[in-house]
Amino acid sequence: MKKLVATQPRVAELMDYEDRPVAAYEVKIRVKFGAPKHGTEVVDFRGVSPFIDEEFSAEWGMFVPRPADAPRGIVFGEFQLGNMVVGTVCEKGCEVTDYALGDEVCTYGPLSETVIVNAVNNYKLRKMPAGASWKNAVCYDPAQFAMSGVRDGNVRVGDFVVIVGLGAIGQIAVQLAKKAGASIVIGVDPLEKRGEIALKNGADAVFNPIGTDIGLEIKKLTGKLGADVIIETSGNAQALQAALRGIAYGGIISYVAFAKPFAEGFNLGREAHFNNAKIVFSRACSEPNPDYPRWSRKRIEESCWELLMNGYLNCEDLIDPVVTFSNSAESYMKYVDQHPDQSIKLGITF
Repeated sequence: MKKLVATQPRVAELMDYEDRPVAAYEVKIRVKFGAPKHGTEVVDFRGVSPFIDEEFSAEWGMFVPRPADAPRGIVFGEFQLGNMVVGTVCEKGCEVTDYALGDEVCTYGPLSETVIVNAVNNYKLRKMPAGASWKNAVCYDPAQFAMSGVRDGNVRVGDFVVIVGLGAIGQIAVQLAKKAGASIVIGVDPLEKRGEIALKNGADAVFNPIGTDIGLEIKKLTGKLGADVIIETSGNAQALQAALRGIAYGGIISYVAFAKPFAEGFNLGREAHFNNAKIVFSRACSEPNPDYPRWSRKRIEESCWELLMNGYLNCEDLIDPVVTFSNSAESYMKYVDQHPDQSIKLGITF
């Protein structure tokens, strides 16, 4: 059997493996579909993640060096690629009562032919409703960060909302903001195809930031007022600069992106100073949630799964291209790392 592994920075390969025995509390899933994570996972894949030599200390609330004798956060040759899988339960332990052989399920897992996961009191192992879309299912993870960005931005009925970056998270945020009652939803992305998908799924306008004064265009569309909420998913310094220019006085920038260091020239004077902008860093998996105790990561996940499975969200256009697992190594390097402009979210069939 094969699994997709990062053997060195920016190199993916299919490697042989043998399954271990299933524990009493586990199930084995024969994978049928899957998808990688195009954001933070590619930072790891490129070998530039802070988690390689550091770890985030919850006690100190900061990154601290890993002990010299501790394993690195990412070990190339062992680092399995992938984020979500959909498949069939083909084996189960004696303590598993909530899942039966043949159940179609979705869970977090690497891109490999089989995945073994805990199946006792594990709400992250989701049963697929009959007829549910696997493409919606593998968007379970980005949907959570999109929902968190919309909630942390405090999007309300009648608001002017801008979504910067129309990858999977941004595309889902467009749908959520529009369905939440935003009167104008504006998408920003340099790729024409992404803009077309956003317009199809609820955006009222889309702008290409290349050669465009995005802040000015936002002000024009909103009667000079500016955006009440800007959800930033790109991690680009110029995008944040444009957001500060286009935000309404006292508006909120919900910063979802896991950004890289900004180059010299980023300016927190000018519009940032005069617009009294509020930047909120949004991360669905940080606990406690900003709205604790009413909201938690689990509630976000429960809500997203329901919206994905009942058709409230439509992710069919977001899974593109779809490739076979046998071609996944080359496709991962091409579409996730080298040419992310050619894909929103890579789909894998087994």
